[in-house]
Amino acid sequence: MTTKTTATPLHRHEHPRAETEARSQAALERALTLAFWDALERGPLPPMAALEAAARTVGTLYRQIATLHGPSPRCGCGWNPEPDEDLIRLEAMLAAALVERPRSMLEDLPVQGRA
Repeated sequence: MTTKTTATPLHRHEHPRAETEARSQAALERALTLAFWDALERGPLPPMAALEAAARTVGTLYRQIATLHGPSPRCGCGWNPEPDEDLIRLEAMLAAALVERPRSMLEDLPVQGRA
């Protein structure tokens, strides 16, 4: 006997929500990258000093956002800051980005035949 399951409305919306979040993250990453390189080009700033400023800014943004979501949240998104766990997560993202190998672009791959 085969049991057929149907997706709940929540599951039907997870994929589009994940795609929207991924697009939003990519847009934010592009904006931050452009701002970072623009700052380096405008003045004499050693790369490590610029990276330290970026890290301080991320920490400041976290503190500000966490304040909005604290004991009396002013946002209805449901996120609850967990500073220790969140710091571990942010450190892991930084570490992963440092060791991540560059992704090959489709145009960089060798041709493997004819289509």
